Amino acid sequence: MPLPKMPTKPAALLSPKDYPKADKSKPLKQGGTEVKAAPARKIEAITPSKPSQLPNIVAPAAKIAPVAKLASSVVAAKPTAKPVAVKHDNRVKSGTSRAADKSGVTKLFVLDTNVLMHDPTSLFRFEEHDVYLPMITLEELDDHKKGMSEVARNARQVSRSLDALVGDIDHHEIEKGIPLAKLGNKDAKGHLYFQTKLQGGALPQGLPQGKADNQILAVVRALEAESPGRPVVLVSKDINMRIKARALGLPAEDYFNDHVLEDSDLLYTGIVQLPDDFWNKHGKGIETWQENRNGLSTTFYRITGPIIPSLLVNQFVYLEPKNGEASFYGHVRQINGKTAVLQTLRDYGHAKHSVWGVTSRNREQNFALNLLMDPECDFVTLLGQAGTGKTLLALAAGLAQVLETKTYNEIIVTRVTVPVGEDIGFLPGTEEEKMSPWMGAFDDNLEVLNKSDNDAGDWGRAATQDLIRSKIKIKSLNFMRGRTFVNKFLIIDEAQNLTPKQVKTLVTRAGPGTKIICLGNIAQIDTPYLTEGSSGLTYVVDRFKGWAHSGHVTLARGERSRLADHASEIL
Repeated sequence: MPLPKMPTKPAALLSPKDYPKADKSKPLKQGGTEVKAAPARKIEAITPSKPSQLPNIVAPAAKIAPVAKLASSVVAAKPTAKPVAVKHDNRVKSGTSRAADKSGVTKLFVLDTNVLMHDPTSLFRFEEHDVYLPMITLEELDDHKKGMSEVARNARQVSRSLDALVGDIDHHEIEKGIPLAKLGNKDAKGHLYFQTKLQGGALPQGLPQGKADNQILAVVRALEAESPGRPVVLVSKDINMRIKARALGLPAEDYFNDHVLEDSDLLYTGIVQLPDDFWNKHGKGIETWQENRNGLSTTFYRITGPIIPSLLVNQFVYLEPKNGEASFYGHVRQINGKTAVLQTLRDYGHAKHSVWGVTSRNREQNFALNLLMDPECDFVTLLGQAGTGKTLLALAAGLAQVLETKTYNEIIVTRVTVPVGEDIGFLPGTEEEKMSPWMGAFDDNLEVLNKSDNDAGDWGRAATQDLIRSKIKIKSLNFMRGRTFVNKFLIIDEAQNLTPKQVKTLVTRAGPGTKIICLGNIAQIDTPYLTEGSSGLTYVVDRFKGWAHSGHVTLARGERSRLADHASEIL
């Protein structure tokens, strides 16, 4: 059968004579098997439509024309606004938001006061959607702007942002909406609306009309009545507020734009288990050499293979074969395309490599000690449940590098006093004495680390304890702003209770030669409005991964006691 001639017109306008024809009385032969001609497949190759939508090839040209109309109608039916990609779990979104995301319609978000006080930049984090501020929200912002707490500072920052937005806007233009991109926030493509008139939304009888939450609910109901086709969604960090809104049939959802991760299981662990066939796939052309670093002989491997692009700098890799071969524990030092340099680790599980008398009891603790004792690593984060040894390892590494190697001048220990930022002056004594009730965990670990030679006697043990105490300073987070620490070993305990802004304030205190250790358990968050996804500890773990001078390890196995391990499993 001859090839069909090349079409010279758009597919929808081809005439029937341009399509190939086959004589029904003469079946085609292909590979010795008789097959019937299938002109529909030729049409499918020319037109993007489905074969079921195509007209019969023997039909006149008038029946082909509707295909062009169908294509134009499909194009016209597409929404003009680009649908927003759903970045978060639909279970936390209201039905109104999900429907608006599918249709590509922009939403109007009514913000509760606690959202602005939790994240002062929340005004500019709603992408192309509009933001509405009820008057009672501005009143509550004014009530919370006084003081030195984190909430008061956030309230003042929001007020300054609002003043910059409305500074040169006339009253009539405010009602039309103020572009949120006015201050340089290119991602904020929506508008800001204020409540410029009294809106009476009918609420069920019995609800106190003077309460701020009920006034905001009334505004949401009034906005729904004014704009029937516009999705109006209440955003609040207050769980009870969202429950009341949904009970009244109003769409409400949490503010989750500050979440670093939607699921804490996706958090970077700092550890990767290599596949069993790792050396078979990556052993070709391997280079190996030894170097003396920090007085220790270390082996390096330069390998190439498909798994390398998925690794990160300062990530730990391990391979524990089950066939009796030797295990491999490495540290990723460099990555260049599909080539990486791996460094072997020091075995801190051996007694001769103990750190201030402490040896690692499992694989993750050995990884953590390699980071803590590495002078090239300036920022270390350790995550793990209670009893995994975070505080003990950090203190042991600090004492060894302050008193033995003299790498740092002293250890500075701080932790979050929940609620963060409140005055601790009600406790008697100096700053360190006021912080002592919060430092029980460190005192317990110091008792373990203060074990000295029994032959030294009581005087020797007392002298050792005094020396250790003189090198450890207990500081409060309240007085960290503006300070600079030089050659210090800074330990931040309970870092999961810090907001991302507070963590930034602390980490930027580091001067030359300072090492910062962040410890915490994101499953034990006590600060209001913080979750596992929005915690400051989660924030720094995600942002610092892959930096050549930082490292992270998630400690998985508890080593406190068999009683504590069993209790954590069954209780």
